Amino acid sequence: MTDRVADFHVDFTRFLAPDGTAVAPLPGFFDDPTLRRLYGHMVLARAFDTKAIALQRTGRLGTYAPSLGQEAVAVAVGAAMVDTDVLVPSFREHGAQLVRGVTLQELFLFWAGDERGNDFAGPRQDFPVCIPVGSHAPHAAGVALAFKLRREARAAVCVFGDGATSKGDVYEAMNLAGAWTLPLVFVVANNQWAISVRRAHQTAARTLAQKAVAAGFAGEQVDGNDVVALCHALRQALDRARAGGGPHLIEALTYRLGDHTTADDASRYRDDEEVGRHWKEDPIARLRAHLTARGAWTRDDEEALLTDCAARVEAAARDAQALAPEPAAALFDHLYATLPPALAGQRAALVQAEADHA
Repeated sequence: MTDRVADFHVDFTRFLAPDGTAVAPLPGFFDDPTLRRLYGHMVLARAFDTKAIALQRTGRLGTYAPSLGQEAVAVAVGAAMVDTDVLVPSFREHGAQLVRGVTLQELFLFWAGDERGNDFAGPRQDFPVCIPVGSHAPHAAGVALAFKLRREARAAVCVFGDGATSKGDVYEAMNLAGAWTLPLVFVVANNQWAISVRRAHQTAARTLAQKAVAAGFAGEQVDGNDVVALCHALRQALDRARAGGGPHLIEALTYRLGDHTTADDASRYRDDEEVGRHWKEDPIARLRAHLTARGAWTRDDEEALLTDCAARVEAAARDAQALAPEPAAALFDHLYATLPPALAGQRAALVQAEADHA
């Protein structure tokens, strides 16, 4: 005799179609001012992206990971969180960081290799950008465990790409989150590519959301180019997590329109026709079309926003580049509360060398 011992399902949520048409009534808190703010955040994130790429190409920034086409994911994450939550990001979430209060200047400093870029003016407990794929997921589990042990009504949000779901670090973090009912929301920015590896070549799972089921909690899919749907799903998941309802996974279906990083040439593994099809799903154009159709956005509004974003980004880039570089000894200054003798000696030698060559 055979008995079925488990069933699961994965829901998919969308409120705005690619052309901006509402396919379902928007949740009540998405009024015109809220939608305009979300739109402004996405436009600013793209303006930063464009400038960062230009600076990298001229040797003024290090290798940079563009977020072109994925702005809705990061902005929704930042907008859905509250101040007491903690963001544990990967390397494509500068939209969330900006919404959370990280400054444009700090982001430019970080990508230029300046540690001052991690000294956030705003979200002091948010984690810095994590470059290794998936290695920050256990850190997020640790943050959420601390919240639970302290009985704090707070939640952690961990964001990573589709490729990270094939890493052991991510599953171990999910397993702990499920076993210990941690207040942790995992967000998979499924942009269909792990550098040059297609999503279909990474896993045979029909969805990435269902990977949460094996860890003992629910996963869902959301249109990752619909900032309304993402905000709604994230708010619900975060509210549950803060109330003791445990972890949740959101698979945000999106597409990486640009290169993986500025060290990548995506034209070597995908063609223009494929990318062109996905431009029709652009999250910024989608929300702009919706706002325009409901009479909440005009050409004058658009021109004013683009001018403002460009001015803010240019000023921040200029200010970041104008800062005097830190002394070489700063390499040692954020490693330990008290430097071990061996490193203290190296630091002293470096300080002396700098003085001798001043």
